[in-house]
Amino acid sequence: MGGVAIAYIVAIVLAKVLKVRPGRRGTFINTIANANTIFIGLPLNIALFGENSMPYFLVYYVTNTVSTWVVGIFFIKADDPTKTSNSKTQHLNIKQILPAPLIGFFVAILFLIVGIPIPSFIDQTFTYVGNIVTPLALLYIGIMLFNSKLSSIRFDRDTIVALLGRFILSPLAIIGLLLLGGYLGHGLSVGLKETLIVQSATPALAILPVLAASSHGDTQYATNVVTTSTLLFVFIIPIIMFIMPYIIH
Repeated sequence: MGGVAIAYIVAIVLAKVLKVRPGRRGTFINTIANANTIFIGLPLNIALFGENSMPYFLVYYVTNTVSTWVVGIFFIKADDPTKTSNSKTQHLNIKQILPAPLIGFFVAILFLIVGIPIPSFIDQTFTYVGNIVTPLALLYIGIMLFNSKLSSIRFDRDTIVALLGRFILSPLAIIGLLLLGGYLGHGLSVGLKETLIVQSATPALAILPVLAASSHGDTQYATNVVTTSTLLFVFIIPIIMFIMPYIIH
């Protein structure tokens, strides 16, 4: 949570210093602070570290999901360029605070803690559905990249800074906190450290263009940062994996 908080603070400062225009600010801040954990982070984590890394992944997933739908969404809503001081205050939408995946996670935790038995046919069904998440996520990524025309990609100032924040600032914040924790004697398991670092460097949220459109934001900019971050991630992850042994002892 500390790494996400640092990313938010720096992103807000950068947005003010660079004078990012209304309609882009919410997307800019969310690009730096929040990651695409489900569609890219989950299959990547399983591919790199195996099924045993799932508990570690869930730690970052829950933090990222709460961050997106409790904090990040309000930056986007507040960035509506059509909003005026006379605009009516928008009512809080419970679906924004508690999306279906997060509700499912809390329900699963409740079942585990209370020890509620699950019929075998339901357990098998959930297992089958869970097993297709990774291939479906990979198909989704492929379709998104195919539909994104390379000629539409733009590397303007706001995009470049947002990408630097996503791929450099966010991982450095996590790495710095992990090193500080180790120095203070609060060491974490190697698997958790690896997962946190990898997830902190995943691309921007795939849903950003939709969120930007819902608040009359710059959807072209949102689509651009999602596409470019997803494409660049192919080159970023080998670098992360290469330096990982020098960070984690």
